Amino acid sequence: MPTAKPIVIMGAGPAGLTAAWQLIQAGRRDVVVWESDPSYVGGISRTVQAEGFRFDIGGHRFFSKSEEVNEVWRQIMPDDFVDCPRLSRIFYKGKFFNYPLEAMNAFLNLGLVETVNILWSYFMARLKPIRPELSFSAWVTNRFGKRLFEIFFKSYTEKVWGISCDEISADWAAQRIKGLSLREAVIAAFKGTKAAPTAKTLIRNFFYPRLGPGQMWETAANKILEKGGGIFLDRKVQTIHWDETGVTHITGINSAGEFFQQEGSHFLSSIPLQELMLSLDPPPPKEVLAAARALRYRDFLTVCLIVNREKVFPDTWIYIHDPSVKVGRVQNYKNWSAAMVPDPGMTSLGMEYFCFEGDNIWTATDFDLAQLAIREAAQIGLIAPSEVKDAFVVRMPKAYPIYDQHYQDHLKVIKDWVCLFANLQPVGRNGMHHYNNQDHSMMTAMLAVRNIQGAHYDCWKVNTDAEYHEDSSKTEGSLKTFKVAFRSKTDSSPQEEEVKALTENDARSLVQAKFGLATHLIVSVTEIKG
Repeated sequence: MPTAKPIVIMGAGPAGLTAAWQLIQAGRRDVVVWESDPSYVGGISRTVQAEGFRFDIGGHRFFSKSEEVNEVWRQIMPDDFVDCPRLSRIFYKGKFFNYPLEAMNAFLNLGLVETVNILWSYFMARLKPIRPELSFSAWVTNRFGKRLFEIFFKSYTEKVWGISCDEISADWAAQRIKGLSLREAVIAAFKGTKAAPTAKTLIRNFFYPRLGPGQMWETAANKILEKGGGIFLDRKVQTIHWDETGVTHITGINSAGEFFQQEGSHFLSSIPLQELMLSLDPPPPKEVLAAARALRYRDFLTVCLIVNREKVFPDTWIYIHDPSVKVGRVQNYKNWSAAMVPDPGMTSLGMEYFCFEGDNIWTATDFDLAQLAIREAAQIGLIAPSEVKDAFVVRMPKAYPIYDQHYQDHLKVIKDWVCLFANLQPVGRNGMHHYNNQDHSMMTAMLAVRNIQGAHYDCWKVNTDAEYHEDSSKTEGSLKTFKVAFRSKTDSSPQEEEVKALTENDARSLVQAKFGLATHLIVSVTEIKG
């Protein structure tokens, strides 16, 4: 009797490993994960180590409005989190501004004249908003006024993305800064309170793995391996082979040039969507290839500094809006978790630079990048150059999918075609070209696994709060909890299983797939409310 083909997962970041974890938890052992990195799992959500110091590449908070995602984190690593209080500020023209913005703090830093200009600009924007509201600049100007946009949003956003704010889609602003309100900040200032954060990006406390985000995904990988799953590092997907039945197998190489092939029954891809489309053999239609090639990415590197000082600054991270320096953000890993540094008398910083692969920053030598980072850290006033004990560079290609004004059009062409595959599902940030937090990536993977088990979710409908919406403008389509009563093949006494699903039929399918049940063995499906 032929052996069943495994489920193949491309990429061992949060989405790929979440999918593997869910499959293993459901009793599947035929799971194979390919990861191109020779050393690390976790994708950008990794922890790089050097000289006993740990560096979080990008800064990864563990917070989700989805209880399902929180439960996965608890299952994988139940007792090694720290509660991290957030303190983040903006550095602009030699001064530090609290973030989220606080009216009184901003007033004291900007002065009376500039504050009046900001308020006047805000009132004018409310009277005469920009229409149509298509770009990042239009979205922010309409809500904060042109002057505040120029001070606090324009320079940093263009530093991060490398393109004009007029070219960036309004989707980006709506997703990342929807919880900010100038009106609420001013009212709170008069009341002597802080405006409550309403967006996930603005939360003031979050959980964090004691040894950095990589600890979570390294633990997940180890548990998957212990339960019989396969995770293979240093395997880069080169070609994805398909025919009229769907994807049949993938082929690739390692850093030594060795060739590998893997057949599968189902394929989940968290590799960049552009790479997925360009790796297909035979190639997709010309219009799909053109759409894939038009997708754009922003690359990223961190210069990690080991500083011979116990305390450098109190923030977890600082946004550098000042255009006089190239650095975009500075992480203080010790303030995320004290265990990130081996010596309490030392501090580790991450000087983060946003770039394009092949530009002057990306191609600079590690020595030159270290000198740049040390010089700019001193220019900002954070450290003295003599305090730096060591420095090293970590590069992350295709770290962020770019939301230009045409990305949605390109995505539609790709989605409409790739959805024709019955056994291929893109998941995660790069897999779906959706800039998100890791809980969104995880939820897309969780739903993709349920589809393998017999459900029918559209993973593209997961919103940025890791909620599934049939209609992104409504909330009726969010997941519900069902109690499914069933009889096993060998025992006629009723058993029960609670599952999260969109509909009763999906709940029924999930239990059938999990326990290998025929339809007549399902006794009842009841929604649990409240």
